[in-house]
Amino acid sequence: MADNWRRLSLKDANVRLIDCDHRTPAAVESGYPYVAIPELKNGHIDLASARRISEADFVQWTRKARPIENDVVLSRRTNPGVTAFVPRGAHFALGQNLVLLRSDGSRVYPPFLRWLVRGPEWWEQIGKFLNVGAVFDSLKCADVPKFELHIPPISEQRTIAHILAVLDDRIESNRRLDETLKAIARALFKSWFVDFDPVRANAEGRETGLPKRLASLLPAAFADSELGEVPAGWNVCGLDEIARFLNGLALQKFPPVDRRSLPVIKIAQLRAGNVLGADEASADLAPEYVVDDGDVLFSWSGSLECVLWAGGKGALNQHLFKVDSREYPKWLYYLWIHQHLDDFRHIAAGKATTMGHIQRHHLSEAKVVLPPLNLIEALDPIFAPFIESQWRRNVQSRTLVELRDTLLPKLIAGELRVKDVEKQVEEVV
Repeated sequence: MADNWRRLSLKDANVRLIDCDHRTPAAVESGYPYVAIPELKNGHIDLASARRISEADFVQWTRKARPIENDVVLSRRTNPGVTAFVPRGAHFALGQNLVLLRSDGSRVYPPFLRWLVRGPEWWEQIGKFLNVGAVFDSLKCADVPKFELHIPPISEQRTIAHILAVLDDRIESNRRLDETLKAIARALFKSWFVDFDPVRANAEGRETGLPKRLASLLPAAFADSELGEVPAGWNVCGLDEIARFLNGLALQKFPPVDRRSLPVIKIAQLRAGNVLGADEASADLAPEYVVDDGDVLFSWSGSLECVLWAGGKGALNQHLFKVDSREYPKWLYYLWIHQHLDDFRHIAAGKATTMGHIQRHHLSEAKVVLPPLNLIEALDPIFAPFIESQWRRNVQSRTLVELRDTLLPKLIAGELRVKDVEKQVEEVV
């Protein structure tokens, strides 16, 4: 630690804790966001998932604690110590067991505060002051201002905050773009394969707006099928007829050998998108049970999810399908799974006596409408980039997350020269 870094309590660093009303207001259909503990995600606040409260309740709940830019929201309970920063322009009320940390800027540069409360020293202080309860561990509001942390000079705080924000902004930008492209791909797929909009326009003699080569492959009529009218010449088949659904292994039976191992990808890893804290299995599995970036993984029990994996090489655990096909492109079966995902979740939710799941016959019963192969090939340049860019962007974000999380403790502890790191980070981004 550099000589000019001072160890101060949050109180002495002029970082104030602001508590709020800990009752819960009534929810309304549309209104102001009310942020609870689940909305604190990876250092950010997810307002999209927040419940809504009325304007009157919003005014009452923010009278005592109204978040402003660069405040830090701190969870005191359930996940004590977890934090998220308040971005510019955010307007929300604070939920139960959440408090605000706010710097007056005299000793802690406000944009630096979000990083100060994510370093190793912060978690050491959490461990020191944590109250272990029978149901939930918690932090007392009176204890948080006593937390002691090393504080660098303001000039270095500015540089550290900039370095880490550059990485975090790119990660967040990738996440937002990913969500947008997912929505576009699914809407476009539904238009083509469920609503048959281009075929319908062609059948009615309307302009399709498509290139001539693609438009020439469209039928101009519909035919009856078990699903009702579908484009003439298109087939109806089961989801399992366009892809192979390979179930994973009971990997506890395949322990690591000679210190060679692969992280086990279970439902928890699927949802997290990474293998942090994963169990280990043998690295000598049959190749089909090894997962790589870009593979389609589908959890058929518990939390039913279908993702383009971007968490690195791993081993496929039971309760997960690895989905692939020798005949059809990845975008086709990936987007058809998503088209049926809500139905699968409904089926799983109906199994009240066991852990919710679907069975293989549900894959056969989930029908897909399949165009001729020449049309699928013609659509590949439209749909494939959405799918390929999605998982490749997530791999890039994984690399940036690893870099950010590696730099964070070293910068906060003064172990790295910030000027050198700043240049390297900007080159990477």
